[in-house]
Amino acid sequence: MILVFKHFFRRNYVGLTLWPFIFIKEGGLKEDVVLINHEKIHLKQQLELFILPFYIWYISEWLFRTILYLDTYRAYQNISFEREAYANENDLGYTQRRKSYNFLNYIFRP
Repeated sequence: MILVFKHFFRRNYVGLTLWPFIFIKEGGLKEDVVLINHEKIHLKQQLELFILPFYIWYISEWLFRTILYLDTYRAYQNISFEREAYANENDLGYTQRRKSYNFLNYIFRP
C-alpha cells in the first residue's frame, strides 16, 4: 500500500518503506516506477527477515558504516539493503526472480 506523507522526509529522500506500507513524499511519485520498485525490494527484504530483525540490522549497519566513513549519507548509500535496491531498481522484474537473502551479496564492495 502506497501512502503520501510528506512529513517523514528531509532533504533528498522521497520514499520510505515500513512494512507493509510505502510512504512517498508527494502524490506524483506514485507514477515513478523506479522509486516504487526500489521500495518493493525493501518490502521483500523486510519480509524475509521477519520485519523487526530487518530494522535492527539496517540501523546497526548504518551505525557501523557511519563510524567507518564518518559520513551519514555515505553510510546510508553503503547499507547492503540499499546497495541491492539501488543496483536493481531499474529492473522491474527483479522482485519476482530475486533470491532470498540476496542483500548478503552487497555487504562488501566488489
